[in-house]
Amino acid sequence: MSTSQEEQEGIAVYEEIRARPEFSELRRRFRAFVFPVTAAFLVWYLLYVVLSGWARDFMGQQVIGSINVALIFGLLQFVSTFAIAYWYSRYAGAKLDPLAQNLREEARR
Repeated sequence: MSTSQEEQEGIAVYEEIRARPEFSELRRRFRAFVFPVTAAFLVWYLLYVVLSGWARDFMGQQVIGSINVALIFGLLQFVSTFAIAYWYSRYAGAKLDPLAQNLREEARR
């Protein structure tokens, strides 16, 4: 199975872009946001799971009427998920997209 001329040119362009410092900066910025936020979210999620399994009295405490701590934590999981998605879209628009657009334009030339 041989690689076509077009595929070889695409690979060469990718290798050239990948070697640029702007590409490394793009990856660094992406990782600087994604890794810590993902770790924080996983800790938050696992806290909810652990508390649900081993702190039943705490999670079962009534807060308002029949709403307990577990229900509030569960709803906050959804809120935090949407907040992180919004935060990432703002971050990407400001810090990642301009760099990616510059690299994309360079690749097209």
